[in-house]
Amino acid sequence: MRAGEYSKQRYHQCMVKIKRAYEDSSDDDGVRVLVDRVWPRGVTKEEAHIDWWAKEVAPSTELRKWFGHKPELYPEFKRRYKAELKSNEALPRLKELVKEGDVTLVYGAKDEEHNQATVLKEVLTA
Repeated sequence: MRAGEYSKQRYHQCMVKIKRAYEDSSDDDGVRVLVDRVWPRGVTKEEAHIDWWAKEVAPSTELRKWFGHKPELYPEFKRRYKAELKSNEALPRLKELVKEGDVTLVYGAKDEEHNQATVLKEVLTA
């Protein structure tokens, strides 16, 4: 390639998306990773189309119960969850998936802003 030219090859920018387990899957979801320690109530495995149930990457049971999805506790939940993730043995696998292509983090919480998937997305895209 000469100076000033650019490669015409297009590079796919890998995306990390988040989606509730109760939403329909779509072709552009990429690899669907359930990031809950507990399977979402009322959703069958066939309906969920989950490629990897990453229980290990979910918040600890203690942290999940402490948080209780109370929005006012979210900043502290986020801090504690990020601390847990620093020593999480499954996180590198998730990071590798993100490097390889699109990933959708699937979660069951009702609150679409204050949940572990939003924290994970932040960690994965930092």
